[in-house]
Amino acid sequence: MPTSRRDFFQLSVGLGATAGSIAPLRDVPRADTQLRILVLGGTSFLGVHQVNYALARGHRVTLFNRGRTNTQLFPEVEKLRGDRNDDLTALAGHEWDVVIDNSASIPRWVRQSAELLKHSANQYMYVSSLSVIADNSIVGSDESIPVEQLEDPTDEELAGGTYGARKALCEKMAQDAFGDRATVIRPGLIVGPMDVSDRFTYWPVRIDRGGEVIAPGDPTDPVQIVDVRDLSEWMIHVAEENHTGVYNATGPAWPMSIAEMLYGIRAVTNANVTFTWLDADFLQEHEVRPWRHMPTWIPPRDGLEGFSRVNCSKAIGRGLTFRPLAETALDTLRWWKTLPDERRQNPRAGLPEAREQEVLLAWEGRGERGEGHPSPPLRWGGWAGPSPLTPSPLVPKRGLPPAQLTPPSRPTMYILGPNRDDLARHAAKPTTRHRVRCPLRSDPCRARYSCHRRTAGRRPGADR
Repeated sequence: MPTSRRDFFQLSVGLGATAGSIAPLRDVPRADTQLRILVLGGTSFLGVHQVNYALARGHRVTLFNRGRTNTQLFPEVEKLRGDRNDDLTALAGHEWDVVIDNSASIPRWVRQSAELLKHSANQYMYVSSLSVIADNSIVGSDESIPVEQLEDPTDEELAGGTYGARKALCEKMAQDAFGDRATVIRPGLIVGPMDVSDRFTYWPVRIDRGGEVIAPGDPTDPVQIVDVRDLSEWMIHVAEENHTGVYNATGPAWPMSIAEMLYGIRAVTNANVTFTWLDADFLQEHEVRPWRHMPTWIPPRDGLEGFSRVNCSKAIGRGLTFRPLAETALDTLRWWKTLPDERRQNPRAGLPEAREQEVLLAWEGRGERGEGHPSPPLRWGGWAGPSPLTPSPLVPKRGLPPAQLTPPSRPTMYILGPNRDDLARHAAKPTTRHRVRCPLRSDPCRARYSCHRRTAGRRPGADR
């Protein structure tokens, strides 16, 4: 398995975008003061949503790029042509309030643009990455944690596992030029419509297809994602309020497990789906890689305990908010279905269907070979079939799926009984009775309604 955050983010390097078109935002309140915003890039994924929101807020936007990607977007904005690598002449002689640098992962590019613009702009906002973090074993890392160091500052090779170190040096280039007028944004996995990496998109698409779905690792393994629209809108507000400094910027606002994410996505489809939980060792044995084949998921072990447990309280304190997971999943799925057939037949992340079936067959064969038992089939509606780990089948229950789904090595299972309305009320206002874990709350809480607990071989810490 890869051993650092930068290995996982290498997957996204070099991917171009096919954004197609984007509808102007409506009912967005206008900003009190119009800003002159220069966006370096602005025609793919994050930049598209930034520009769309900035225009809705009434700002005057200028784009600087090579004019090769999605040139049909934003015909009303000023467009300057050039190249970050060797041609910045079009930027001379202009003034802006804010520069947003979305496109640079080579330190020289940031140094050149920041030095050129430091007397022409009030603020320089550089989009970095959480892959700059040097030690991913630390849970709750904030912005003060040490970052990766590039051994050779002149190295511009995009391969070789230097992505995080290069982004860290890019941060320094922006800060050196603009000083306390620099803003550094460190997103994690950015998801939502127009994401060409497919790292989150895989899950809504796969779940919507139905059938038996491989769910990776322990259901309590953490995940962190941020909707591109939440991030881009917040960045425009950061520019409006002239906030500077460094910000970790991912979500959600509270810890989210992989089980909560998968069942949250399941809630927006009508597909008949079962999740089969395969432990990390089995997946590694069968060459199913975290992040690439099982997107958004990294097992929290082997120095990666803090990978999806980054502290974003500073950004949240500055107004970063998060829309419901269901909205992100549904909008992403709808966008995916508008893409050409050829594109949808060639996803860039996730486990191919044939390969998934091979791994599931190998998992089912473990019991026959005396290597343990596969997990019981876990279905929407809270039904769990007969399990070799329990003396008798679990009874059908009405409403939502099991709240805590556990692989055979941890055979404690919670099954919630209420319907969706009950659970929504519970998520908003927990009361008292039993402590459970539900798909909408990651913290153990006391629920008013009854829960049913089945235990075979109780594990430490299961009594909560």
